[in-house]
Amino acid sequence: MRRKTAPKPSRGCAELDAASELDPAPITAAGCQECLELGVDTWTNLRLCVACGHVGCCDSSQYRHATGHYESSQHPVMRSFEPGETWRWCFVHNRIG
Repeated sequence: MRRKTAPKPSRGCAELDAASELDPAPITAAGCQECLELGVDTWTNLRLCVACGHVGCCDSSQYRHATGHYESSQHPVMRSFEPGETWRWCFVHNRIG
């Protein structure tokens, strides 16, 4: 007999709910894709786009590539790419989940 699993609680954001199970492999696990292409190897924190695996630097970094990726791709949710952090961010609603 197959057990039913309880649905995950809603995060109050359709984008966060839809992306709750997405965890793609990072395109550039070594760091921010655009910074590395520019020859820059310093950033504050990294973010991973859960739609495509793009790794970008956060808004506290000089170039803000994670936000730039959202603006160009319209991929709505990213997650922290920092060790031990599991939170996700919806750019559409400016909401953490």
